[in-house]
Amino acid sequence: MNSFPPSTESASTIVALSTPQGAGAIGVIRLSGELSINIANQMFAGKDLSCQASHTLHFGKIMDEKNEVIDEVVISLFKNPHSYTGEDVIEISCHGSAYIIQKIIERCQQLGAKSAKPGEFTQRAFLNGKLDLSQAESVADIIAAENKMQLEIAFQQMRGGYSAIIEGLRNELIEFAALIELELDFSEEDVEFADRGKFHNLIEKIKTTVEGLIQSFELGNVLKNGIPVAIIGEPNVGKSTLLNVLLNEEKALVSDIAGTTRDFIEDTLVVEGIQFRFIDTAGLRETNDELEAKGIERSMQKLKSAKIVLYLADIQKDFKEIVQDFSALEIASSQEVIIVLTKLDTIVNCDAYDIEEAIATLTSRKTMVISATTQKNIELLKTSLLDIVQREKMNGNGIIVTNTRHVQALRDTQQHIHQIEQGLTQQISGDFLSIDIRLALQSLGEITGAVEVDRDILGTIFGKFCIGK
Repeated sequence: MNSFPPSTESASTIVALSTPQGAGAIGVIRLSGELSINIANQMFAGKDLSCQASHTLHFGKIMDEKNEVIDEVVISLFKNPHSYTGEDVIEISCHGSAYIIQKIIERCQQLGAKSAKPGEFTQRAFLNGKLDLSQAESVADIIAAENKMQLEIAFQQMRGGYSAIIEGLRNELIEFAALIELELDFSEEDVEFADRGKFHNLIEKIKTTVEGLIQSFELGNVLKNGIPVAIIGEPNVGKSTLLNVLLNEEKALVSDIAGTTRDFIEDTLVVEGIQFRFIDTAGLRETNDELEAKGIERSMQKLKSAKIVLYLADIQKDFKEIVQDFSALEIASSQEVIIVLTKLDTIVNCDAYDIEEAIATLTSRKTMVISATTQKNIELLKTSLLDIVQREKMNGNGIIVTNTRHVQALRDTQQHIHQIEQGLTQQISGDFLSIDIRLALQSLGEITGAVEVDRDILGTIFGKFCIGK
């Protein structure tokens, strides 16, 4: 799975606390390496762990160098290669006292263990072929996940679905590369072993798949960091009131005085496992107030960067003016928009849903009426936001890229595939084609670690992990 031989450093036995720092019910201390079982045996008053089966639990006492009890513990035993790191692994579950944890770690170090670096356990799992590089990176994403969607994306990568796509493309490309290399050995006979028609079809397949993965990065990035939703509209249409209702707290100041919100206010809300970043912006209007004007300028900047735009308008206003004001906004085709007609509770003798339908027809945009005061249709608004996200997810191939390193490797692959495509069209010789094929294979392999990745890059990747993982 990778091409790194075990180094002297990786052959050492490492130790670290795997549970969070601070007082708790229990703490879990992890050892990994060839001395793990021996170190545990020297301080464990209980069964001889070397004689026990892998994946078993053992109760006993940890003793210090004076043969005094440090703590009563449960030891989990994992023998190589059937462990997280692929090495012998010992996990000591002790009481969560900071003093006890410190004493046990110090005892492990006295017996030959070294302190683990950030991410070193997972790095060993990669180096020992237990995980490919993209799966190893997903471990950090799983730990950092704050909502259901982030966790789903990380688990998808951890289970290897993304890796399987990348490796499938590489294997098909390797087969053609081998045939083209074979042609070079018989260049004097002027024969073709690689069917150029099938090769062209493969390049089209790779190109389409890579383009889809690159496009998924935009969605993946916002799902990972929170989907930005800009709440915009004229002053006093209920933007701050809607934000407060969505967040269920008085986050924004609400006033009948126009221009109260002079800068954007931002906060997050998780709706059915998906994190949204709602941005309440300054009311859009002509103003001579310099401070308010700067706030409106920032509102327009937030509008441009938002994935979803909630355009709020007072339902009491003439619907033709609402359409005209909305049409004057510069909204990108990639942005999703919901026109929200507010203050439903203030109108009488008027069919609000006829107005809703008229505006939806004239703008070709999703339109709905709400009352933030009575919370009428607020849950329907949340459902509409979720529908947008689900529709975006279904437009792809089910795989969502969230890692900037991966997307750069995919862009490099895209460039090399373009070169191969041009070469096929121009019918260039196999030796030139093979150069671009190797480069494409290199770029794809960097994602999973199927080709050698610079150790400095590995240090950067695993250095972002917490100690003990």
